[in-house]
Amino acid sequence: MDIRAAGLNELPLLQEIERAAGQCFRDIGMPEIADDEPLPLGELARYHLARLAWVAVTDSDVPVAYLIADRVEGNLHVEQVSVHPDSSRRGIGMSLLDHLADHAAREGTPALTLTTFAQVPWNAPYYSRCGFQILDDSKLAPGLRQIREREAEHGLDRWPRAWMRRAHSPRSP
Repeated sequence: MDIRAAGLNELPLLQEIERAAGQCFRDIGMPEIADDEPLPLGELARYHLARLAWVAVTDSDVPVAYLIADRVEGNLHVEQVSVHPDSSRRGIGMSLLDHLADHAAREGTPALTLTTFAQVPWNAPYYSRCGFQILDDSKLAPGLRQIREREAEHGLDRWPRAWMRRAHSPRSP
């Protein structure tokens, strides 16, 4: 599976991937998450323009997964990673996270951060297997606290949330 920068013309496909990936939340009693609309095209375009949007593509160069990130507190914050269910359970999500970690190391960024559902098997437990560790809420920096507030406004705090960080040693130039 190749990973490359997302193309501007592919942004509607990223929305489709997210909608499809979100359906598994319906099966665990979180229909509100399954029904949540993906980021608008304008917001996805911001990630594209910032060069913080990547896709995993098939041999025929069709995206089946994507990852977008923000710069928060000197780290790269995983805003969204979604894998189409037809391509899930093949290590694609982990490959995207590893790609972001390599990008972070090349630019000297010390860590990746993310927020996720604490008790959803393909969320916090999965990210733990990908090298992320849970952060103590009392030690969150202001930028991560702002993300928490936005998520609460969006209703995500109805379910237990976890803040996670994956540190690495930046590569030498």
